[in-house]
Amino acid sequence: MSRRWQLAAAAAAIAIILWIVGIPWYVPVLLLVAAAAVPVIGYLMLDSSQRARIRRMRQRRQIGR
Repeated sequence: MSRRWQLAAAAAAIAIILWIVGIPWYVPVLLLVAAAAVPVIGYLMLDSSQRARIRRMRQRRQIGR
């Protein structure tokens, strides 16, 4: 399991636990949205040459094995 999927699974588990405990419904939803938004924002902060380098690495299957 890749690092990205481990973080997503952990965020989902924490959100479900918070929902069961009785925290207001919007807190787990915000947690899931934040878990999805952080990698996207990080990717968008890269400049075009860095994004191209990551795309090349993904094509060679060096990321996300």
